[in-house]
Parts: sequence; structure tokens; C-alpha cells
Amino acid sequence: MHSIRTRLSLILIVCSIAAVLLTTLFVNLAINSTFNEYLSDIQQKRNVSIVEHFQQVYKSDRQWTKVSGTEMMHEAYMSNYCITLLDVNKNQVWGMSPTDIKEKTQMIMHGQGDGVYTSKTFDIKDNNETVGYVLIGQYYPVILSEDDVNFKNSINRGIGIGALVTIIVVSFIGLTLSKQFSKPIAQVSDMAMDLSNGNYETKSEVKSKIRELSYLTASINNLRDKLKEQNGLRKKLVSDISHEIRTPLNILQNNLEAMIDGIISVSPQRLVSLNDEVIRFSKLLDNLQILKQFEADDIKFNQEDLFIDDLVVGVCKDFSIAAREKNIELQYNIESGGKYLIFGDLDKLKQVFINLMSNSIKFTSTNGKMWISMNENNEQIVVRVKDTGMGIKREDIPFIFERLYRGDKSRHEIQGSGLGLTMVKRILDLHSATIKVESEEGKGTEFIIYFNKKIEH
Repeated sequence: MHSIRTRLSLILIVCSIAAVLLTTLFVNLAINSTFNEYLSDIQQKRNVSIVEHFQQVYKSDRQWTKVSGTEMMHEAYMSNYCITLLDVNKNQVWGMSPTDIKEKTQMIMHGQGDGVYTSKTFDIKDNNETVGYVLIGQYYPVILSEDDVNFKNSINRGIGIGALVTIIVVSFIGLTLSKQFSKPIAQVSDMAMDLSNGNYETKSEVKSKIRELSYLTASINNLRDKLKEQNGLRKKLVSDISHEIRTPLNILQNNLEAMIDGIISVSPQRLVSLNDEVIRFSKLLDNLQILKQFEADDIKFNQEDLFIDDLVVGVCKDFSIAAREKNIELQYNIESGGKYLIFGDLDKLKQVFINLMSNSIKFTSTNGKMWISMNENNEQIVVRVKDTGMGIKREDIPFIFERLYRGDKSRHEIQGSGLGLTMVKRILDLHSATIKVESEEGKGTEFIIYFNKKIEH
């Protein structure tokens, strides 16, 4: 099994080598083709020049002799082609033998095959009348001089060296780039392994200018923070549950043992007190069961069209007595002219506002105030529940909707299970509603709920 860096490096290097080799091949073919075309054009011009030369010789001598144009033989021999002069009846006047240039040509063209001797016949004309013929023959379609061969070899060597250097440079760059890619991914992989093993202290410090890798690193760090946070909440949940359960059980056990041992006498008042602890314990279990039902995937809702303003007004009236007993001023203000129609479960949404208002009264001291307001916009209905209670610490705000989470102050001063806001959040989530909280310790808390309006047709 390869590492991601090894695999990336191999892919980059193989692709680079393939690209360089293909480029080298096509460049070499293009250069050879262009060079051969260039030489072929030169040879065509050479042939025309030879024919013109013999035309001038005939104009000068007006006949063909054994020495007519023989000065061309040396140049032909040096350039690796043969010339044969024929008269008008195609009888040979003089000619060169192909064997004279075969060995010399093959030495220059070594490695390209033996070649086949071919010749072309060109008319020699005087005043548009054919007066003779010249045969020009050679062993290769394109004849290269030694300088030409050296030139082509030097080009091929340059291309080969360039390809080799390119492969080396690209391989180095590929290894460097693969490291830049693989390092954050490898660290994320290691970090994911640590997280799966319960090590939440590890953190990725790798910085990348690649957006996706940067997002990946940020995401795994964010996941680590959330897992660490959830692990802390889980431990706190276990501690809270044990605390909530242990307290009434300890009270019951201590009192019963004292009664059994005769330390304290059995009286109706003590039995009522013990019964209150049993009821408290029972309520905690009931709340846990209710929360379990809300978190079930198959929870059933009796949804219908309902006016949320009527529901809120009804709950406010129900709590008016409790507020008056604690001398808390309760005000509710519903913006007139609005249509506060939503689609939801009346009983469960009623439980939301019961829990919120119950908390407000519970955490608001005597002579405090509570406000419930409602307004709407084009798409949403906004409900605010505000009080002048003890408030919530800044560090506790992100966790108030977690199961059994209670701030230190509320834990010691106010009785409760810590499940009310958890159920509020779950019910609102099931209604596609959102809830936000704003609070300042010692000054009060405000819960803001956003419901999606049902548009009447």
C-alpha cells in the first residue's frame, strides 16, 4: 500500500515523462520533416541549375561531345549524386556509375538502410526544342551531406538532453508539489486516527494556499473542537445524571436508615418530604422519557393550521397567576394587523412556551419583569420572550440547549432537570423554526424564535 505522497509523485512523474517523451517525439518528427523538405527544395533547385548549365553548354557548342559538361562530375561526386548525359536520341554521351557514390553515400547515411538508387530524366531544351537529356540519380530521396548529418545529430542530441533535463526538473517539482498536497492530507489522516482513538488534544497546524486543502484542515480542526466539546458535555451529562439521581436517592436512603435505626421518628411530615423526593426523581425520569420520544425518528405530530398569537396569549394568561404571586410584571404585546398563521402541533408548541415562560419566572427574582412580544415580516413570525432574571454566563450560552446542561449558578440556586430547553430546541427543529438567545449575567435573558409563516392562498 502506497502513501498518498508516493502515489501522487508517481502519477506526476509518469505523466511528466510521458508528456516529455511525446513532445520530444513530435518535435523530432516536425524538425526532420521540415529539414527534409528544406533539403528536397534545395535538390530541386540543384536539378534546375544542372539542366540550365547543360543548356548553356549546348548553346555554346551546338553539339554534344565526350567532354560536354564533364566539369559537373566532380561536384556531383562530392554531393553524392550521379549525372548521365544523353543526346536527343537518348544515347549516352557520358555518364557516372552509381557504384562510384554508393559506398560513400552509405557511409554518410549509416543506420538509415541501404537505400534504392533512383534517377529522374530532365529535358535539355534550346529554343523550346529538346536537344538532349540529363539523368540525375541518387540512393536516397534526400541526400545529406556530412554537415547535414552532423547538424541533425546535434539537434537530436539537444532535444534528448532537453528532455532529460525536463524530466529531472519536473520530477523534482512533482516531488515538491506532492509534498505540499500530501502533508496536510497525511496530517488530517493522522489527526482523524487520533480522534477515533479519543485523543482530542491533537490539532493540525499545516497551512496551505490550496483552498480545498485549507478547508479540509479547517474542517478537521473544527470537528476536533466539536468532538472535544461533545466529549466534555458527555462527561458532564453522566455527572449531571448521577448527581440528579443520587441526590433524591441519598435523601431517601439516609432518612429511611435513620428511621429504621430509630434515630428519627416516623411522622407524616417526614413521609411527605420523602414522597416529594420520590416525585422529583419520577419527574426527572419522565422528562428523560419525553426527551427520548422527541428525539425518536418516528415521532408523530398532529400538525394543523394554527394561529401562534392565540397560543401565546393563552399561555401568558395561564402564567399570570404565577407571575403575580412572585410580584413579577408580565406584559405581552402582539403587533396588530398581523396574520400569525403557521402549520404545527398545538400541544408541542404550547410546551415550548410553557417551558420558556416557566424558566423566566423561575430565574427572575421578585419585583422583576417579563415581556412577550410578537411581530411578522413577509416570510417569518418573530416571538420574543424576555426577562430581567439572573441571566446566563457568556461561556454557558453555547450549551444551554444540551441535555441536562445547567450553569453553575442555576445548578446551586434553582431546582430543575436541565431538559426543558433541550426539548424546546428539539420541538422547534421539528417545526423548521429557529431559536436564538441573548443574555447578560445579572441583567436578564431574551429568547427569540423565528417561525415560517404559512401563506394563505
